[in-house]
Amino acid sequence: MPPNPGKMNVLFLCTGNSCRSQMAEGWARALKGHVINAYSAGIETHGLNPSAVKVMAETGVDISGHRSKHVDELKDVEFDYVVTVCGHANENCPFFPGITKVVHAGFDDPPKLAELVESEEEKLNCYRRIRDEIKVFVKKLPGALMDGE
Repeated sequence: MPPNPGKMNVLFLCTGNSCRSQMAEGWARALKGHVINAYSAGIETHGLNPSAVKVMAETGVDISGHRSKHVDELKDVEFDYVVTVCGHANENCPFFPGITKVVHAGFDDPPKLAELVESEEEKLNCYRRIRDEIKVFVKKLPGALMDGE
């Protein structure tokens, strides 16, 4: 049974569940917790990215208690939607039985973007840009998911 029956179960899926999917889960809980049970996972686990935690904290969203989870850990949850937030997860998305609909909403990878710049502030700006793009997407939920059907 979901933690809040009557709400939509949404999984944000990424490769390593370290950054983009974690930010999306954090935003969904903060902005859409009244209509969405938000989860995040990866097709692998890479650990929680400290820069993602830092830039989310700047906005008042605390994801420091999250942990990197493998999608198999959530196999008992019946998702209404799985949102892949990176191309690799979209291409390698596992099968979800039943009513689950898979929607792709790709975002650039902040750690890869950060490799291209020198200073710590420039690196954090890469994370901030993606954080803000994910926020814009999450603000449109759940409507943006249903529009794609």
